[in-house]
Amino acid sequence: MQKEAKWNFDTGYTGLPGHFLTKQNPIPVAAPKLVIFNKSLAADLGLPLRPETLIFAGNQIPKGAEPLAQAYAGHQFGHFTMLGDGRAILLGEYVTTIGKRFDIQLKGSGRTPYSRGGDGRAALGPMLREYIISEAMHALGVPTTRSLAVVETGETVMREKPLAGAILTRVASSHIRVGTFEYAARFGSLQDVRILADYTISRHFPGLSTTENRYLAMLKEVVKRQAYLISKWQLIGFVHGVMNTDNMAISGETIDYGPCAFMDVYNPSTVFSSIDTRGRYAYENQPKIAAWNLTRFAETLLPLIHDNVNKAAEMAQEEIATFFRLHQDNWLAGMRAKLGLHNEEAEDEMLIGDLLALMQQFNLDYTNTFRNLTLGNMELFFEPDFYKWITRWQARLGRQPQLKGEVRALMQSCNPAVIPRNHKVEEALSAAENGDLSVMDRLLQTLANPYEYRPDQEEYADLPTNPSCRYRTFCGT
Repeated sequence: MQKEAKWNFDTGYTGLPGHFLTKQNPIPVAAPKLVIFNKSLAADLGLPLRPETLIFAGNQIPKGAEPLAQAYAGHQFGHFTMLGDGRAILLGEYVTTIGKRFDIQLKGSGRTPYSRGGDGRAALGPMLREYIISEAMHALGVPTTRSLAVVETGETVMREKPLAGAILTRVASSHIRVGTFEYAARFGSLQDVRILADYTISRHFPGLSTTENRYLAMLKEVVKRQAYLISKWQLIGFVHGVMNTDNMAISGETIDYGPCAFMDVYNPSTVFSSIDTRGRYAYENQPKIAAWNLTRFAETLLPLIHDNVNKAAEMAQEEIATFFRLHQDNWLAGMRAKLGLHNEEAEDEMLIGDLLALMQQFNLDYTNTFRNLTLGNMELFFEPDFYKWITRWQARLGRQPQLKGEVRALMQSCNPAVIPRNHKVEEALSAAENGDLSVMDRLLQTLANPYEYRPDQEEYADLPTNPSCRYRTFCGT
């Protein structure tokens, strides 16, 4: 008989200096009710396959857990702020049977010392939204935190109107952020920064522990991971919406799905966040903001990198400067694959740029343009300028040895047939908030295999009636 899976916690974060965290249990809720449970993720982690509603609600603490709220800071829209887990509790670090370590966090679990006047709770809609988008991102092959469960609390949260309360169980490689290092550097000592850095290296970059300058090596690795992550965002038309430094995970995972969304019509200046009135976090700005955030991270490490501050700054700047090259290389390789190009030519970048310019000029949908190219739906591109571009593209394909089947296979593996369309997500959330989970279930089933190009995906590829970049999202709590 197979041994029943158990929670296996071994939380090293509690070994950090006390001001990095507050030990606190989640606040129990009135009437917890399971809304959704990610059985596939639970199986992958070796967690119990029976939904443990009381644990996911915070009403019961699993054996070995050491619940805590993390302290951190961050630059929000460029301004430094003291922050922390104001509505989240880390149950602990769960270790799988093969030694992989994951944070298990409850989001919406009640007030903490870092709540800053908030109620510490979350509403059902935003928690289901994070579940849908994070799981879609995972299926799309983007490094991301994941969602294990959502539980209704049986309580009401007050926002613009009364809303059903809910708690999300989030799984992450860790919740160590750029803002965690900013907190250590601003409010702690140099020794605190060193302790945090050593803990981070042991957790995420153990191979660097014996490197001569392990702190510079860690910076290099974080830059590399972020360059890869942001390129993945850009390639699928994802707009995070709130790239504050507290929302950049050192692990290189996408974290905090607040005002995020996917572009319909291609427009580089697309902004979805209702509070980003100046477009700081627009689609086209995401690489620049990532580099800005990495610079803030590097600043916290300077005393560890070299005793001479000027030398340390010079060494750090050299690493930060590699971000744009790494990002561009990743993005260009990804765009070549999206067009079925197996090799490289000097003029590929111009070919790609001209396509994007045409997409913007004719208000074409980002995802469906590549989808139609993959399917060979050339008749949809009726503009003369597009015919000229297609002729150039076909000529380019003809200069490589791969056959049509190989070209299409590459394109299909990189161009999703479906994404979490904003109108479809809103439709699913509206139904769920009214007690109908079937719409969300069908959406999740479709998004789980975005590269399959099945006939039953067609309705999820359809555009909204009035596709535009005017769709607005909110930092919903």
